[in-house]
Amino acid sequence: MKGVGTAVTKNNDVDIRQLVNALIDSYREEEEIIKLKAENKINAKVIVDIIENLRCLIFAGYFGSKRLKSDSMEYYAGELLEYLSYNLQKQIAKALRNQKDAVEDEDETEVKNRAQGITYAFLERLPEVRRLLAADVVAAFDGDPAAYSKDEIILCYPSIFAIMVSRLAHELYLLKVPLIPRMMTEHAHSVTGIDIHPGATIGHHFFIDHGTGIVVGETTIIGNHVKVYQGVTLGALSTRGGQVLKGVKRHPTIEDHVTIYSGASIFGGGTVIGEGVVIGSNAFITKSVPGQTRVSIKNPELQYLNDQEANREEFWDFMI
Repeated sequence: MKGVGTAVTKNNDVDIRQLVNALIDSYREEEEIIKLKAENKINAKVIVDIIENLRCLIFAGYFGSKRLKSDSMEYYAGELLEYLSYNLQKQIAKALRNQKDAVEDEDETEVKNRAQGITYAFLERLPEVRRLLAADVVAAFDGDPAAYSKDEIILCYPSIFAIMVSRLAHELYLLKVPLIPRMMTEHAHSVTGIDIHPGATIGHHFFIDHGTGIVVGETTIIGNHVKVYQGVTLGALSTRGGQVLKGVKRHPTIEDHVTIYSGASIFGGGTVIGEGVVIGSNAFITKSVPGQTRVSIKNPELQYLNDQEANREEFWDFMI
């Protein structure tokens, strides 16, 4: 029996060496998907931790293990800001080094200075982000009779988490931080099922009801007091142009006080949904809609049959 085990081990060693050689050949052939400079790799776990600490800072007292008291708020905020400043600056520096169009002769001191400036500018925006998120919580509470308190919305609604991450990532996007904003929103996407590109511009009092399956593209502009239900897509008509379309307005503009019901799809950079419009469920829109308009799909004809009729063969043929 001992000899059999040894033979198996040797055979496995041979197989592993062959697999290693095949992968090494693949690494040489497909260099686009291999990263050799590990010191410049952004730490995804740290990014998630930064998001959680930002949530603790924004919704102070709701999250985290520390109890917040009125006489300790200054210490609480200072401790979190110190953590965020240090760790975010490090990750931003890595992102700057990683970008393909980075200035080749930029030395390490310049990179660190840029990262420090960006980090400070981002942290300066937190009070404004908090103001917007407070309005989003109000919009959710006012717009959803199933909500019994604002605590419930902050603690339970996935849309608030997704919108928070989107607003924070958008600030980094505006500061031209590579990669990190997208990592942030994709984390929120994986947690909530709500996919908001960090480039999307979103006004105040934004409410996503339920939320699963929402897609909001990079160049989308959303006004104030907009309400969106699950399964809505704000997308591009076509992305076949690939990188040629970078920077082009590809996604729709949604003006103030618009409601978009579940399953609706709105496409195109030239598509403008006017103020006060209501878009019904499952509508497919590729042209602008004037303000104060209701858009809906004409209800399909429904068939109601009793048990005897439902058991007829022709009914089941119809269903198939």
